[in-house]
Amino acid sequence: MSLVKLGEPLLHGNFCMTAFTLAMPVQAPLTEEQFYQICLANRDVRFERSSSGELIIMSPTGGETGRSNLKISQRLGNWNDRAQLGEAFDSSTCFRLPNGATRSPDASWVELSRWAALTPEEREKFPPLCPDFVVELRSPSDALAPLQAKMREYLENGARLGWLLNRQGRAVEVYRAGRRWRCWRIRSGCRGRRCCRGLS
Repeated sequence: MSLVKLGEPLLHGNFCMTAFTLAMPVQAPLTEEQFYQICLANRDVRFERSSSGELIIMSPTGGETGRSNLKISQRLGNWNDRAQLGEAFDSSTCFRLPNGATRSPDASWVELSRWAALTPEEREKFPPLCPDFVVELRSPSDALAPLQAKMREYLENGARLGWLLNRQGRAVEVYRAGRRWRCWRIRSGCRGRRCCRGLS
């Protein structure tokens, strides 16, 4: 039987947001196919899975976070339509990272040759790769440290560029492969250079 760990409820405005973590026993971790089937059977729930086999249930976003997420995806999609260098994805897409985690960034982009190398089945399910570019948006209920750890995980698994947008701190943390992360105030903005050139 699975062990269930419930996150602490987080108050935001007049409603409560909670992240639930389901810890799977070490002797019986979920297979990729079992995780996929759980997601199919619960389409209204957003799941992630850690590299250690924990099943993480993500709470829905509030209005401001959802509005900001849409703008991020729209900007990335518009840039990709112009550049035609890869494929862009929204927050509902899960990726199977090399370390065994299954993550769903708020927005992401994969270079065209990497996407083309996948089989039709791999594209239809959870693509077995880490995106080249990832964006995470910190909502009012999100602790900063876990998001920073997730950004480092993306880099360790092959991402070339990551932006962590921290609305509360009015800052953008920029993560680049092989470099120390940097933080800018939001008014300064940030740009994709070698990866996602021209995106801002």
